[in-house]
Amino acid sequence: MTSQGSRSQQISRVPYLPGLDGLRALAVLAVIVYHANHEWLSGGFLGVEVFFVISGYLITLLIVSEHERTGALSLRGFWGRRARRLLPALFTMMFLLVVWTALFERNALGSLRGDMIAGTFYGSNWFQVWIGAGYTAANDFAPLRHLWSLAVEEQFYVLWPLVMLVILRRGRDRLPRIALWFLGVAASLAAVMAVLVPTGRIGSCRETPGAFWSVSGRCIAKVDALY
Repeated sequence: MTSQGSRSQQISRVPYLPGLDGLRALAVLAVIVYHANHEWLSGGFLGVEVFFVISGYLITLLIVSEHERTGALSLRGFWGRRARRLLPALFTMMFLLVVWTALFERNALGSLRGDMIAGTFYGSNWFQVWIGAGYTAANDFAPLRHLWSLAVEEQFYVLWPLVMLVILRRGRDRLPRIALWFLGVAASLAAVMAVLVPTGRIGSCRETPGAFWSVSGRCIAKVDALY
């Protein structure tokens, strides 16, 4: 009883893990180097995935610890904390960007409208894929492209607590077994993506139609959609 209580208390406290800060620093460095010159570190973009994994781990730990302490999970409280942490900085950044664009890139104001709306509702990733301005696209002025990763994370914040709520209601003792199922699903998705992703040179939709999906008459790049 004592050892179980001690382990539960340690999990509920969500201890500071300095190793995660080291991983974050390496991930940031990799992404910076990749964007400075992708030839220096062609796989540097994987630093974003490292952030996703760390965030998913910490969020899951917080959810489990709250359920251990209170026997429940407050979705309103969880989403409220995420909103207070992210939304003020996001809206401030977008406001300043609009001001800057109005002063120095006035011709781009019209094209910025869709990105602003998508960024406000955390749908930038799908919006960019839809208009053909995804992560691998080349545009002269795309100041909000980086919001695709924030959109992915926020969509995770919305959906994952709902999934965890269903799992925890069935009992925390099932978590290790369910984790194995999730591992299998992740591996299967990775295999499917490896099969579907196009290889070789990718041109326009007309030049390399195999590298695109047609959705409502619009060409959607497979690379961006799968990524």
